[in-house]
Amino acid sequence: MRKDFVFTSHSVTDGHPDKLCDQISDAIVDRFLQQDSQASVVAECAISQAIVFLAVQFGANLLIDIPNIARNVINQVGYTGPNFSGKTCTALTSIQELPLDTQDRFDEDALSDEEMDRIKVRNNANCFGFACDQTPSLMPLPIHLAHKLSRALSLARIKGTVPYLSPDGKTQVGVEYRDGRPHRIQSIVIQYCPSEDYNLNLSKKRIQEELTETVVRPAFDNEPVAPDHKTRIYIRKIYYGHGCGPTAHSGLTGRKTAVDTYGEYARQSGSALSGKDPRRTDRIGAYAARYAAKNIVAAGLARECEVQITYSIGLSAPASIQVETFGTGKVEEERLAKAIMKHFPLRPAEIIRKFRLRKLPREVKGGFYRKLAAYGQVGRTDIGIPWERGDMADLLREELL
Repeated sequence: MRKDFVFTSHSVTDGHPDKLCDQISDAIVDRFLQQDSQASVVAECAISQAIVFLAVQFGANLLIDIPNIARNVINQVGYTGPNFSGKTCTALTSIQELPLDTQDRFDEDALSDEEMDRIKVRNNANCFGFACDQTPSLMPLPIHLAHKLSRALSLARIKGTVPYLSPDGKTQVGVEYRDGRPHRIQSIVIQYCPSEDYNLNLSKKRIQEELTETVVRPAFDNEPVAPDHKTRIYIRKIYYGHGCGPTAHSGLTGRKTAVDTYGEYARQSGSALSGKDPRRTDRIGAYAARYAAKNIVAAGLARECEVQITYSIGLSAPASIQVETFGTGKVEEERLAKAIMKHFPLRPAEIIRKFRLRKLPREVKGGFYRKLAAYGQVGRTDIGIPWERGDMADLLREELL
């Protein structure tokens, strides 16, 4: 376990071009699953200036208006100005309808254990899940705080508290650790982008004071580690020379995997999480691994835990499971791995059924996967994510301690 060090994680607002692409891709996944819960779909999005490119492959009993979904997301995120908006952007599409695959079309709730074994892995994946006791959500403190700052930055714009903000923004938090535990906040960075229709003539000092009061202070409310007099706070305007958001820098689905997961404090797969239906093991395997790691930490079996699950094409169960507790575990890692294999959903059909991954888009107002596409796909406490439950902790504690 690391002892004395500084670790920094960053987050972005929902209007950052990469996150805008993630939300569009997941909104497309939501729409397909809302209409056909057994649909298969992969959706990629790229944005540059006023052009939105959508590449979608699907197998489903329906057709949907894919460009209209993208336009709605762009407007809802807050891009409504003359240079870029859902109304005026050019939407280019490459849409491929695939033959319906009977192997994909199954009712997971009706499958017996033997029938689940017949649902094979369709893509190789090396999935990581992590948890630690640094925060109530069992997430590393740097990414937890970076997300809080990003949310506060977006909220200041939405409420009109800071009227000159555009949807595009970035945050960063550096945490100093002593003996492996968060000790103090070393640095805070807020990067904001002025709205294209706002004539920003305020002094740097005035902006620094406003964003410190409306963004930084609220983000650290009720946090045990807060900025002190030595904390370096940098508030800077993002300047590209010709605007903000997609008019200034491009976006692409799946380019913010560290923001989606653990802020690089722990390992994550290089595969994108957004834009994929629940049959893709590189997406749902990451959720299953987080679920296992979180319950191990919630059970008090370790202060830090990483679970690695490897999937191989043609198998129904993982090819391997590894557990690492970084010297903080109370029981052997081999026993933890065996408990995961015994008690946790690991086969694709099991994961889909346990987390209701095909049903949630219809049950959650506004779609489920789109909500995951900004501010993290793990560690969330605001939208009732099923893999964030600690419902296996008591069982693990009783069996292993």
